[in-house]
Amino acid sequence: MIETADSAAEEIALFSRLLMHMKKELPVRSSEMGALIFVQKQSVGVTPLMISSFFQIAKPSVTSMVNELVAKGYLVKVPNDTDRRSYTVSITDNGRELVSRAHSEYFKGIELLRKRMGKKDFESFIDLIRKANAVLSEERK
Repeated sequence: MIETADSAAEEIALFSRLLMHMKKELPVRSSEMGALIFVQKQSVGVTPLMISSFFQIAKPSVTSMVNELVAKGYLVKVPNDTDRRSYTVSITDNGRELVSRAHSEYFKGIELLRKRMGKKDFESFIDLIRKANAVLSEERK
């Protein structure tokens, strides 16, 4: 049983490190992979604001992430025809290939948890994460 905030923080940090360790073979940070997956799933051009809103991160962080992914050849910026300061991003063939190649690596930890925890415990775990995300998201507002 976890009795203190310190103990809880240690457990959460350990969980995060273990999960991240399973993704170590990726040539991009997990946040960048998340952005690539998000962009690939959209049927329209994605703005930095859409990424910022979805991941609930600051727009300057998104700009930095997008610039890194553009430099690596995984995204391209498409300037807005009417406002040259605005742009959308689209995934490149290299980006699509990376997402496809990395899919199993990226989700390996989640699949392991689902398999070893069992359906009931895994669903409870995900439900608790959703509740925690809702609490923390509300607090940010």
